[in-house]
Amino acid sequence: MKFIVSSSVLLKNLQNINGVVATNPIVPILENFLFRIDVGDGLTGGTLTVTASDLQTTMTTQIPVEASESGSIAIPAKLLLDTLRSLPEQPVTVNIDTETFGTEILTDNGRYKLSGENPIDFPKLPTVNKNMSVDMTSDVLLSAINNTVFATSTDDLRPAMTGVLLQLNDDNATFVATDGHRLIRYRRTDLNASASTSIIIPRKALQLLKASLPENVPVTAEFSQANASFTFGGNGRPTTQLICRLIDERFPDYENAIPTNNPNVMTIGRTDLLNSLKRIMIYANRTTHQIRLSLKTNSLTISAEDLDYSNEANEKLLCDYEGDAMEIGFNAKLMAEVLSNLSAKMISLEMSAPNRAGLLIPADKEENEDILMLVMPVMLNTYA
Repeated sequence: MKFIVSSSVLLKNLQNINGVVATNPIVPILENFLFRIDVGDGLTGGTLTVTASDLQTTMTTQIPVEASESGSIAIPAKLLLDTLRSLPEQPVTVNIDTETFGTEILTDNGRYKLSGENPIDFPKLPTVNKNMSVDMTSDVLLSAINNTVFATSTDDLRPAMTGVLLQLNDDNATFVATDGHRLIRYRRTDLNASASTSIIIPRKALQLLKASLPENVPVTAEFSQANASFTFGGNGRPTTQLICRLIDERFPDYENAIPTNNPNVMTIGRTDLLNSLKRIMIYANRTTHQIRLSLKTNSLTISAEDLDYSNEANEKLLCDYEGDAMEIGFNAKLMAEVLSNLSAKMISLEMSAPNRAGLLIPADKEENEDILMLVMPVMLNTYA
């Protein structure tokens, strides 16, 4: 069995799905890509389907190739990628011995032999029963991922918080992420479903989508009780599919964590606040990253102090502030990350009390989207 394909096309598609491959997989066969050739009615036309899996997440990509015979083989992912990265753009011929699974890659002036494995050992592609299907554009999905995935937890003892909650109904779609210190609620009114459902999509699957989704292509999302599938491509691009196992846990009751009465409101330029935070946090305690916001009419003072090294800094910024004079503490590192993931020019920080969460809300936002970012305060030290 053999096929001919462009080295750069093959490399690009393999890089899109390579993130699935684990460094030390539970099953050794998962260190490989599964290659499957399907030959159509034409004499030289064929489709190469490449699959990568870690048992929890599976990605496939389809590439048109020149082939005259169908077949499949598992090829070591790292060895193949390292070879393709070092090759200039050119057609490559891949010869496969279906009995020994020996693989030979032929280029204009080179020959590379590697050992493949029996494809029968590779896990079968999971099936999605398609209880629900939603069509969207990649731009909408990317926006939802970019605004939420950074706030997921890395604590495997709280598995529900290591993913993003997706709530679909006939009015909107809501994406929610939290790590216990901050909470992001991203809502789209231009994305809905005929029936209501609530699922938790793992962080790794969303990060893979973020890395591989092209701009402005249609995406079909299908959900069953156990799995989710995202299929995208078109516009001359190969078709790619990601299937992931959903997190079967109860997501925290996030609605009760969002304070509803917040009379103290500060409106300020997002980049002004972010740049000031980045400078002041250099002088904050290296463990707590604690900074202090002192607010009074149309004035914000940001300060930090690290007693261990006798470091301190403060800055005054102009802002629009309505409410009682107050001081509130935040983890500057977490707050800066939240601000970095917003694109609005102006943001509002809504607060009720120094011991209650603050809400960061974009003052200017795109049509059909609603963003709320909650940041928990930290207890201020007694020194001022």
